[in-house]
Amino acid sequence: MFALHTYGVHSIILSTQICPEYCIADQEAVLNVTKADIVDKIASETGLTKLETKAVVDGFLLSIIDALASGNRIELRGFGVFSVKSRKPRMARNPRTGDPVPLEERFIPAFKVSSEFQEKVHGKIRAASSAKTDEG
Repeated sequence: MFALHTYGVHSIILSTQICPEYCIADQEAVLNVTKADIVDKIASETGLTKLETKAVVDGFLLSIIDALASGNRIELRGFGVFSVKSRKPRMARNPRTGDPVPLEERFIPAFKVSSEFQEKVHGKIRAASSAKTDEG
């Protein structure tokens, strides 16, 4: 059985799109896909230059950040929903001293994956892991 670390699931999901041959290379493999990798892939598939593609990707990401910072919700059908969630104020503790530390209300970005996205990822990773199991 393959170990999927929670910190690496996002990387594995993206790597199935960009580098399917490296998806779950071994039990502990976690591949990171960078913004540069995404720019390279889009540029090669669209015929745009890398500079143009980088500008589009940066603009897309900045528009998501700006919309969330304005309190808006972003829904991308077939992909997921970006939203802002609030965390209530609470008392925390300093781990070193044990002293109580008040935390104010915080607002954090959140992402909920669409069912289509989730099913596609599940199917590809399941197929890759079953193929790997059949080989070994």
